[in-house]
Amino acid sequence: MEPNDHRRMANLSGHLDEHLRQIEKTLNIKIKNRGNRFQLKGSEDSTEVGRQVLKDLFIMTKKATIDPERVHMSLQEHSRPEGKPEEKDEIIKTRRKGIRARGSNQIAYVRSIRAEDLTFGIGPAGTGKTYLAVAASVEALETDQVRRIVLVRPAVEAGERLGFLPGDMSQKVDPYLRPMYDALYEMMGFERVSRLIEQNIIEIAPLAFMRGRTLNECFIILDEAQNTTAEQMKMFLTRIGFGSRTVVTGDVTQTDLPKGRESGLRHVTRVLRYLSGVAFIHFGPRDVVRHSLVQRIVEAYAQEEEEEEEEDRRGAG
Repeated sequence: MEPNDHRRMANLSGHLDEHLRQIEKTLNIKIKNRGNRFQLKGSEDSTEVGRQVLKDLFIMTKKATIDPERVHMSLQEHSRPEGKPEEKDEIIKTRRKGIRARGSNQIAYVRSIRAEDLTFGIGPAGTGKTYLAVAASVEALETDQVRRIVLVRPAVEAGERLGFLPGDMSQKVDPYLRPMYDALYEMMGFERVSRLIEQNIIEIAPLAFMRGRTLNECFIILDEAQNTTAEQMKMFLTRIGFGSRTVVTGDVTQTDLPKGRESGLRHVTRVLRYLSGVAFIHFGPRDVVRHSLVQRIVEAYAQEEEEEEEEDRRGAG
């Protein structure tokens, strides 16, 4: 690795070489280094991926601090069977930071959000669905593409009976919208977000309170949409007004609805699958951008579900 900069080498390797061990474990290879010289041992394909990951991370050390998440993202990017995608990454620009969509599904997701009136992001936790949607909403607000951001989430854990919870409407739904709040604070700052909420430029609302409204010139995000019923999903989608852009996110495998009740997110994929102006982006375990263990957990659950479905088919036969 050139130049032979001790600080950059330490940044690349991590505390007690934790980043190198992470690469070794993921790719099943061995990495030895002395100064800026690295030796990789393993299968030809795995060592080539390891070489690309090390080069990628070393370039990042010039401007950024390497952490396990960056290592994981680089491994994800270079480990795809088709190799590193040639298509240009999409950058969502906000005043505080630029958010980079990485991988073919995230890139397709961001492009759909920008191009279509309605985009569905469907897949497991940790794939960036909500985070990228919030980033796109901030970008749209700051570039005057929309006048307001509306964050919506079904509060099924409270049985939608929010009147029994203490506090005003914002305080009642705060626990259910925390992931979106955290993303907003990161991109806009706590004070600015609080001010925009006071001015009703950013609105937080439970799904049950959307009935009867029409939302014009808004960026609307419905999060955890797997917890909607088919009737609630229809009600929400018919709230979309002129000049608005809508993103619906959820994971159909993690519904909190009563047993036997079909998720509105699963239902809508059948109803709207051929409709013009609507995009469905499906994320999988390989798109998980959290700890690598989360990816393996998602894969294990997906395998279990496939086996159960196969058993059901055999039983029916």
